Amino acid sequence: MGVLRDNPELALFLCLAAGYLLGKLRVGPLTLGGICGTLIVSLLLGAWAKVTISDDVKTIFFALFIFSLGYMAGPQFFANLNKKSLRFFALCFIELVSVVGIAYGLAKAFDLDVGTASGILAGAATESAVVGTATEAIGNLSDLTQDQITQYQGHVATAYTVCYLFGLVTIVIYTSQIMPMLLRINLRDASRELWERLRGGGGALEDDEREALPGMVGRTHLVTTADGRTVGELEDSFGGRVTVEAVKRGGKTLTPPPRDFELTLSDLVLMVGRRADIIAAGRIIGPETPAVPGLDTPLATQQVSLTDRSVVGKSLDTLRKEHPEFASGGVYVTDVLRNEQHLPATPETVVHRGDVVTLVGARSGLGKLVSKIGAVVKNDATDFIYLGLGIACGSLLGQIVVTFGDVPMSLGTGGGCLISGLLFGWFRSRTQTFGAFPPQAASTLKDMGLAIFIACTGLVSGPQAWPLLKEYGALLPFAGIAMVLVPATLSLIVGRKLLKIEKPLLIGAIAGQQCSTPAITSITQVAQSSVPMLGYTITYTLSNFLLPLTGPFLVGVLGA
Repeated sequence: MGVLRDNPELALFLCLAAGYLLGKLRVGPLTLGGICGTLIVSLLLGAWAKVTISDDVKTIFFALFIFSLGYMAGPQFFANLNKKSLRFFALCFIELVSVVGIAYGLAKAFDLDVGTASGILAGAATESAVVGTATEAIGNLSDLTQDQITQYQGHVATAYTVCYLFGLVTIVIYTSQIMPMLLRINLRDASRELWERLRGGGGALEDDEREALPGMVGRTHLVTTADGRTVGELEDSFGGRVTVEAVKRGGKTLTPPPRDFELTLSDLVLMVGRRADIIAAGRIIGPETPAVPGLDTPLATQQVSLTDRSVVGKSLDTLRKEHPEFASGGVYVTDVLRNEQHLPATPETVVHRGDVVTLVGARSGLGKLVSKIGAVVKNDATDFIYLGLGIACGSLLGQIVVTFGDVPMSLGTGGGCLISGLLFGWFRSRTQTFGAFPPQAASTLKDMGLAIFIACTGLVSGPQAWPLLKEYGALLPFAGIAMVLVPATLSLIVGRKLLKIEKPLLIGAIAGQQCSTPAITSITQVAQSSVPMLGYTITYTLSNFLLPLTGPFLVGVLGA
């Protein structure tokens, strides 16, 4: 025990390891998750060893977590600010009003202190970020002594832990098992039908799947029926949708051949294009042959962010017609990435500013085209200039205090960094030529920042945990269940009766408004489809932004 007190970093990382191990334990479809497991272990270890951790450690890692969260959610958050998503806004509004109202009502009815009420709000809403924003807001209350601040911050962690457990179980069972029965649907069949309606009968690929028949292919053909035609005539007959990359005649290979090069019998031709066009071109040229040594030519691949205003709102087919470099350079669009979502690269796909298209073709052709439509994406290493500036701006924003009546309100470091992350992430998505913060790096920083913050909170709060459980033991489980059932049931009724949201999307959206990853995981397992994710991503993004702001709001109201 003395070793842990003298070396708090040992206790900190021990909590992370043991907590994530505990979080992996599965009971039916439920797992606690690493964050809840870390909090449980740190509370127990803190109560036993009474380890002291500097508050600065919590502040720094929480800032890293909340900025990364906002940065990752920013593009989707602003992309969802449109008329189509207004109905999902209503679900998030129901969630916010319900959880804040219930937490405030319980605080007044049972004379709860501000820490316990905030912990109930964070745990029942299964939103870990509220622990940070509420804890920080309590530390800024001027009419509390330092001992009271420490005690109430400990109550936040304890109440969060108990309510989280009951809230987690409730939201998983309610959304994945009970809601389909209430809506009288088989979630698997309903999800499949909706997907076919949305995609015209197409299917979605899982993470570990690839297309068996890729859209873009290269093929070699033996010239028979195309005898006497030039390379240019052949390419023009297909509107530039097929390019001749190489021709082999005897022991000589032309890469690429001139457009006026005339094909003759027994020439071997390498063509690149979309599968349907290559099949049609093969009928004109001659029979397909196996791969020919020396005839294959490498194609370069580049990811390009569409930044030029002239390309915005146009289909890929229109871009190909307006930019002859596509045809002359043998360049093809094989993928469209929008806000981390892959879209089919069909001729009818309309592109927006900030979309990232994957171009494949000869290196010379790519170079001529890229400068006219956008810029090459730079996403190989984190831009620490952009990252540091973003967190600094968020910290400064959090220091601003606005008084509503007699209630002083501020976003704090957490709220400021969340808004800063949203804005910096969105601005980066508009060009993607600077401010790189690779998704893997952002996800790692987000998870580690939250885990260390939670571990610090639990270690410091451990001594206050047992007295609070003895005082409010029965109330906390009740609050955790009620604060899930009330907003979820209201959203279910409003979503179907008034907003007419499709049933699989509605179930996913309710899991998203609760910010519950375990719930959507269970839902997609039951549905055997990712369709409910379409509703989940919108409300999850909105709630991830709005729910953390309820912590300072509730603290400000109760602490006034």
